[in-house]
Amino acid sequence: MGNQIDRITHLSYSELPTGDPSGIEKDELRVGVAYFFSDEEDEVDAERAPSERQWKEPVAGQDEAAATAVAGAGELEYSAFCRQECIFSKLGGSQDLTVYPVNSLLPSCRAGDLLELPAGGQPPHWAVYVGGSQVVHLHPGRREIRQEHLAEVGGGRLGARVVNTWYRYRALPPELVVQNARGHLGLAGRDICWSDSESFAAWCRFGKREFKAGGEAQGGGGRYFLKLHLSDNWVHTLNFASLEDLIREKRRKDASGKIRVLKELSVLNHK
Repeated sequence: MGNQIDRITHLSYSELPTGDPSGIEKDELRVGVAYFFSDEEDEVDAERAPSERQWKEPVAGQDEAAATAVAGAGELEYSAFCRQECIFSKLGGSQDLTVYPVNSLLPSCRAGDLLELPAGGQPPHWAVYVGGSQVVHLHPGRREIRQEHLAEVGGGRLGARVVNTWYRYRALPPELVVQNARGHLGLAGRDICWSDSESFAAWCRFGKREFKAGGEAQGGGGRYFLKLHLSDNWVHTLNFASLEDLIREKRRKDASGKIRVLKELSVLNHK
């Protein structure tokens, strides 16, 4: 199976169909739904000093250099598959991974866009752009769905980028993406059925129940494969039973950083 997956890494795949185009899921379809919450972002948020949470505008003339640094060495690249179908791709050779200062990115944002806000040593934060410089997101510290100015959400992070094409599912119309996001404003605590900000934002855009915690039945064996593209001739493949588990591990590795992941895998390969 591993060799079969390796052979399809660089093929182009068509977008996958989604379920209900309204983005609203029917209760009668739920089977054994359980809610699990990840505290990976909560722990990091609690450790940050208040001053680090304030948005600091980049110094004039340094925008381009800062963006290049984030898009270059040290960032992990991935592709992910459900069985043999590509469902996620983040590859610098074929995609623009540049991270822009918030004020530089805002003019190009459109309602319904998915945004990622990377930060060194933390999982990246995801949000849905809803227009007027506002985003809706799952706040990592308060475990609440909130609407805020993008600059407030970006405080202490490296900038932001539009990531609409990373997941290969067919997107809902922009107005439904915004409706999905705003329709959950104020939801908090145990009422939240997404493990992290990425899962919530992706669900808003694609409407697939697999992004929800416990949203798919746990079958035997692994349906999902996450491929870490570490170099031109080194691809490490991990196997997961659910999309939720795959996203959790991908975010853990993003927080660790490429250098640490390379060291961990080198140790494993020499055991």
